[in-house]
Amino acid sequence: MSPHLLVAVADGVATLTLNRPEAKNAMGDELKAALGEAVPRVAADPAVRAVVLTGAGGAFCAGGDLRSMQEARPRMDTIGWRKRLTDLQPSIRALLELDKPLIAAVDGPAFGAGFSLALMADFVLATPRARFCMSFMRVGLVPDYAAMYTLPRVVGVQRARELILSAREVRADEALRLGIAMELHAPEQLLDRAQALARSFTGASPLAVSLVKREIGMALAHDLGTTLAAESDHQALCFQSTPHVQAVQAFLDKQPAAFQWPAPPTASNT
Repeated sequence: MSPHLLVAVADGVATLTLNRPEAKNAMGDELKAALGEAVPRVAADPAVRAVVLTGAGGAFCAGGDLRSMQEARPRMDTIGWRKRLTDLQPSIRALLELDKPLIAAVDGPAFGAGFSLALMADFVLATPRARFCMSFMRVGLVPDYAAMYTLPRVVGVQRARELILSAREVRADEALRLGIAMELHAPEQLLDRAQALARSFTGASPLAVSLVKREIGMALAHDLGTTLAAESDHQALCFQSTPHVQAVQAFLDKQPAAFQWPAPPTASNT
């Protein structure tokens, strides 16, 4: 595993930490490759029930590594640049199609591809010093890492146009108002809160969580009839699942629910 990405698994939660603090965790080739390898691995691990994505050193991700792009320029043509982007598509899809909750814990800058990464999460938690910026226009580029897909779905089409074309910074309080961030926390509390939220899902039905994520994605791309058909199919599967049967029995027996939000403290977190 690359030192540019730290992977830790505990209490059913995989924490992926972008670890290039000297470059504000900019997405160099090594970090991109490490992320592309780590996400499918945690997705396939049944012991992992949720994933936290964060950055080291008081930054989330400053975006693409402009220095490495400049170094690559002499040997790249249009076809080469396009291949460089299409080669990233499997890792982008792996994040967007992850069937486990993905929580982004954002401190400091989330610029360019870093903002795009945060938008892939199901929940974005941020600190008051977080800053979000679709900075691509500042360097004559268009958004990548699926931002053209995710940003309009989060903030609406008109606001997405404004954020992309202006390339302005969005401070934490505005990110909260726009729905980019779900919660704000002090820097020293951010990761603990993200991991506590993630641990909530260790008591949830993995099948139900996966299907909820799939249906919400479908609902934005399909008509009502298709969505209702998927709802019926998926609910029928869940009715036959062990977590549902156990949860109903616990309710009837007046026992605590396995799924609790937020999760109760564990021995390693008390």
